[in-house]
Amino acid sequence: MTDAPKQRGRLFYKLLLIFLIVSLVPLGIVGYYLVNLSQITLNRAISRDQEALAVGFADTVSSYIVNFRNVLSDAAHLADFASMNVEKQRNLVSHIMQLHPAFLEVSVIDALGQETVRLGRFVHDSKMRDFAGEAQYMKVMRAGEFVGGLEKYMGQYPAITMGVQITNPVNNQPMGAVLAKMSLTALSSLLKTGFPETTHTQAAVIDSNGFLIAHSNAKEIFKADAKLPDDVLKILLQNDAKTGGGEIILESSGERVLGAFAEVSDLGWVVYIQRSVSVAYSASDDMLKRTWRMMLIVTVFVLFLGYAVSLVITQPIQALREAAIKLGEGDFDYLPDLSMPNDEIGELAHTFMQMSESLKVKTAEIMSAKVELERLNRSLENRVEARTRELKSAQDELIKKERLAAIGQMSSVVGHEIRNPLAVINNSIYFIKTKTNATPNPEPKILKHISIIESEIRQANGIIDEILGYARTRELNPKVMRINSYLEDLTMSFPIPPHVELVKNFAHENPYVSIDPDEMAQAIRNLMKNGIEVMPESGKLYVRSEVVDPGTVRIDVEDTGCGMPKETAEKIFAPFFTTKARGTGLGLAVVKKVADRHKGRVEVSSIVGQGTCFRMYLPIVQGGHPPPPPAQ
Repeated sequence: MTDAPKQRGRLFYKLLLIFLIVSLVPLGIVGYYLVNLSQITLNRAISRDQEALAVGFADTVSSYIVNFRNVLSDAAHLADFASMNVEKQRNLVSHIMQLHPAFLEVSVIDALGQETVRLGRFVHDSKMRDFAGEAQYMKVMRAGEFVGGLEKYMGQYPAITMGVQITNPVNNQPMGAVLAKMSLTALSSLLKTGFPETTHTQAAVIDSNGFLIAHSNAKEIFKADAKLPDDVLKILLQNDAKTGGGEIILESSGERVLGAFAEVSDLGWVVYIQRSVSVAYSASDDMLKRTWRMMLIVTVFVLFLGYAVSLVITQPIQALREAAIKLGEGDFDYLPDLSMPNDEIGELAHTFMQMSESLKVKTAEIMSAKVELERLNRSLENRVEARTRELKSAQDELIKKERLAAIGQMSSVVGHEIRNPLAVINNSIYFIKTKTNATPNPEPKILKHISIIESEIRQANGIIDEILGYARTRELNPKVMRINSYLEDLTMSFPIPPHVELVKNFAHENPYVSIDPDEMAQAIRNLMKNGIEVMPESGKLYVRSEVVDPGTVRIDVEDTGCGMPKETAEKIFAPFFTTKARGTGLGLAVVKKVADRHKGRVEVSSIVGQGTCFRMYLPIVQGGHPPPPPAQ
C-alpha cells in the first residue's frame, strides 16, 4: 500500500493568505507609473502654455513699438511738417508730446541735417544741433524710418530712438526727418499688470545684448547694469530658436524655475517669462498629492488587513517567544500560558513545554553545583590573599634586613679603611701647624690650606658618622619626658648662625612622650641643619610643638628658604637621595627611620619660593607612664 499524502496544516493556508495580500504591490507600482505619466503630461502642457504666453506678449511689445512709430510716421506726412515752417512744426511736436507721454524728446531735422525744432521733457538747452553726419539721421533719410537700440535716457530711463522721414505729400520728396526718444517704462507697467507679484511670475524684455528693456518689477530696470542672471542670458542669447522654454536651475540660488521666451519680430528683442517650478507645477503637484493621499488610504487599509491576518498567525508565536525569554532568564515557575492550536505551531508549543520541564531539572542541578563552586572559590581566594600578604611582608622585611646588613658591612669597611688615613692626615696637619706656629710670620696661604684640609677631614668624618648611624641599629633606650623641655634644651645647645632667627613656639599642654633622647636629637638636629643650609643669607627657623589630637603630638621644623618642587618632596626621605652638591643623602632617611622606630611618622610640605616645613608625629604617653619598649 502506498502512503497517504501528508495533510497540510492550517499554517500553510494562513501564509498563503499573506502572499495574496502582498500581491497588491504590483498594483501600487502600476499606480505610481500612471501618476508620474499624468504629471509629466500636465507639466508639458503648462510649459507650452507659458511659451504661448511669451509669444503673445512679444506680439504686444511689437505692436506697442509699431504704434508709436506710426504716430511719428502719420505726423511726418502732414502738410504742416512738409512746409518746414518751424513754428507749425513746433506746435505739432508739442501736441504729439502732450498726447503721448512716452515721448521724452522730439527733434525735427531739415534736409541739410540741421535741427530746427527740439522739444523734450527734461531738455533745458535750446541750442540746435547738427545731424548731417549722424548715422541715425542718414539711415532715416536712406530707408525712410529707423528704430534704434536700447539706451539709458539721462542715465536712468530705458528708452529707444526712432525716426521717420518727412516727405512732401505732393511729390513724396524727402524734406527732412523727425527723431524721437521714446521711454520704455510703460512696458514694465504692462508686464506688472499682466504678471503681478501674487502670481509669483517674473517677466522681462531684453535687447540683443542682454540688457533689460522692461521688467515686471520696475526697480530692476533702473539699476546701473540692468541684466538678467548670467545663466539665463546664456540660454536666451545663444538660442537660435524664435520661441522655446523649459526648466532652468539658477546657479546663484540653486532654485528650479520654468522659463519661456519668444523673439519680438523686427526688433531683435526677447520676451522672457519665468515662474518658480513649485508655482508653475502647483496644479500637477496638487493632483499628485491627491493621488498619493488615496494611495496612502489604500496602503493603510492593506496594512490594517495585514495586521489582522498577521495577528492571527503571530499571537501563538509571540507567546512562545515570551516563554522562551522567561526560560532563558531561568524563570521556570511563571511561564505564560501557551495556546495549543491544531497546527504546526501547536505541535511546536507542546515540544517546547516538554523541553522546558527537562531544562528546569538540569538548571537546578547546575545552580546547586555553581553555588558550591563559588563557595570553594571564595575560600581559596581568601587563603591565597592571606598567604600573598604574608609572603610579601616577609620578602620586604628580608630585603630590608639584607640591605641594612650590606650597608653595615660597607660602613665597617669604610670606617676602618678611611678613618685610619684620616687620622694620619689629621696628625700630620697637627704637626705642620705646630711647626708653622713656631715660625715667626707664618705664610698666610699655608695657614689657609691647613684650615681647608681640617675642614675636609671633619666633613669626611661627618659622612662616615652618617653612614654608620643609618646602617647600625641598636636597641632603643626610651625615656618618658616632657616634649617642651626636651626641645628647649635641644635648641639651646644647637649652634644657630647670626643670619638665622630661631623662633620657638611650644604647645601649652606640654605632653609626655617616650623617646630615645640621643636618636631623637640626631633626627631633629638633621632637620634644623637642613633648614639653616637652605637659608645662606638670612631667614627664620621655626621649631614648634602642637597637640593635634588626644593621642598625638606634632613637632614642626620650618624654614623660610627657597622651597622645593613636588617631585623632589616625594623622594626626599629615600636613602642616598640628595639635591646638595655634597652630602650622602642619609640625613632625612635617618629622620624617617627614627620616626618609624618611635611608632610615629614624618611628613613634609614645601612651597617653592616660600619655604619647607617638616612635621614629625609622635604618640603621647598618658599620665607620664612609659609604654612597653617596641619590638626590634
